[in-house]
Amino acid sequence: MAKGPDAFRTISEAADELDVPQHVLRFWETRFSFIKPMKRAGGRRFYRPSDIAVLKGVRRLLHDEGYTIKGVQKLQREQGLKRLVAAGEGVTFSAPTPDKPSAPVDPKAPAGDRSGLLEALQDLESIKARLDGLLKK
Repeated sequence: MAKGPDAFRTISEAADELDVPQHVLRFWETRFSFIKPMKRAGGRRFYRPSDIAVLKGVRRLLHDEGYTIKGVQKLQREQGLKRLVAAGEGVTFSAPTPDKPSAPVDPKAPAGDRSGLLEALQDLESIKARLDGLLKK
């Protein structure tokens, strides 16, 4: 019988759910102060559903998106745990600019909604061409 979505997970169950070895979860506890599973007598770890949600985000950022440990630490400091949970749910974010914080990008958005991206790409290509021209001088 499978556990319900609100049930606590042991380290072996959490590791299986995240597809990482148990020692990786223990290591992440030493590197990320925000990962704090509940510990029972004898030191046995139990992960709450909210812990699993954060761990999914950490795993995705480190393993799938190529973040470093320091990068994930910085992201958590600057944008909070909600950003890590969103990453675990598959939400991707656009790169932040000085005047605009990062915003979610829907990968399933229709092509018509991507006109802004195409316009930005054209601007970047134009800037690159101008820079290439300056470098040739």
